Amino acid sequence: MGRGPSPSPTQGYVNQGKRVPKEAVGISGELESMINEHLKSKGSSTLGNLGNLRQGAGPNYNAYSEMDYCVSNNVASGGYTNQTIGREYDKISYGKEAKPSKEQSGSLCRAVSTRMDPEQLKIMGNEDYKNGRFAEALALYDAAIAIDPNKASYRSNRSAALTALGRLLEAVFECREAIRIESHYQRAHHRLGNLHLRLGETDKALYHYKQAGPDADPDEIAKAKTLQVYLNKCTEARRFGDWITLITTTNNAISSGADSAPQIYALQAEALLKLRRHQDADKVMSRCPKFDVDECTKFFGPIGNANLLVTQAQVDLVAGRFEDALEAAQKATRLDSNSKEANKVMRKARAVTSARAKGNELFKASKFHEACIAYGEGLDYDPYNSVLLCNRAACRSKLGQFDKAIDDCNTALNLRPSYSKARLRRADCNAKLERWEASIQDYEILLKETPEDEEVKRALLEAQAQLQKQAT
Repeated sequence: MGRGPSPSPTQGYVNQGKRVPKEAVGISGELESMINEHLKSKGSSTLGNLGNLRQGAGPNYNAYSEMDYCVSNNVASGGYTNQTIGREYDKISYGKEAKPSKEQSGSLCRAVSTRMDPEQLKIMGNEDYKNGRFAEALALYDAAIAIDPNKASYRSNRSAALTALGRLLEAVFECREAIRIESHYQRAHHRLGNLHLRLGETDKALYHYKQAGPDADPDEIAKAKTLQVYLNKCTEARRFGDWITLITTTNNAISSGADSAPQIYALQAEALLKLRRHQDADKVMSRCPKFDVDECTKFFGPIGNANLLVTQAQVDLVAGRFEDALEAAQKATRLDSNSKEANKVMRKARAVTSARAKGNELFKASKFHEACIAYGEGLDYDPYNSVLLCNRAACRSKLGQFDKAIDDCNTALNLRPSYSKARLRRADCNAKLERWEASIQDYEILLKETPEDEEVKRALLEAQAQLQKQAT
């Protein structure tokens, strides 16, 4: 199906000029109540963690051009009995968008389906979508689909709303359903091409652009081909272990349209880990879209998603999130039990987690020598773990081994320059060795980061006073 006509000029206006069908004006509040209760059950008053909400709509997103306004033949032929539909836009408060339970969806949809025309629900959803009320639009498309699940345009519009909410993988599945219903639906093919582009699937993007006919822009096709070149370069750089080039090419891929492709972010994080730039790797993965594990498995396949989880586990481990690392590694091994890398990371995560727990207990008991050994056992599995290095530095400081403690702190800070605990420990050790200039330098950095920290202020003043005393 191609693009349909715009909303009819016979539509009326309610509530500060918002357009809805004339037959919708001033009638039953039952639908309003049902949708309101349905969405209130979903959570808070903000659109929360929806995959990657800040990237949801993507650049140059135009709500007016995204919706399918095709008027249903069922409406034209009177195939549905159209009850009058009432809704006051400004009274409805929608909450955090999340997938509703089957029971919630069922109660809403059964009530709506007994009396509502799905085409009118779609029109109302389109109006919400145009005005940026994507959660509201999604609820109305859901209701329309419950009445007529085999209408391709409802599925396609639902995909647009999901995309705007950052739920890209769900949007892909919905677009596929629209195309299953209507295989030559050009708008759905175009929409699916755009989604595959953002998810770094260039072959699929180009296929669907071809099926989209005139809906596909030549610039979009050129963009997909450019991205394809960068992805090939990423594969080559990784194969040869050229980590600097891999960082550059993954950045190029992301800026070329693959802004929601977790596999590309994971490649960049892997390169940074290889270069021991742990802090940068953590930043990259924090920008990576957060999709549901089951949806990722459905989209990327078990092995593909296991690879993503392995990288996430490695990043969690170097950032000191040991329990999260272990959980991600366990999920990876369940998805791909034959993966040597997943099993290796899980063994490392277990050993490091156990070593830290054992070391912490010994440290609390003032058994600093034994604690130092325990942390060292963890470092045998992960020699560049900044948390274990910093913890061992604390033990060495307690044992009067200040130079060795400083060495551990230096290594930790090279891995994670903003690791304030390691910097504070190094400043304290340098102060104990009366290396006042080095101590002052660290205290000044810490004070810039936490200007309200009174302990750091006092330590800095003391070091400055001692340096001045030493000079005289």
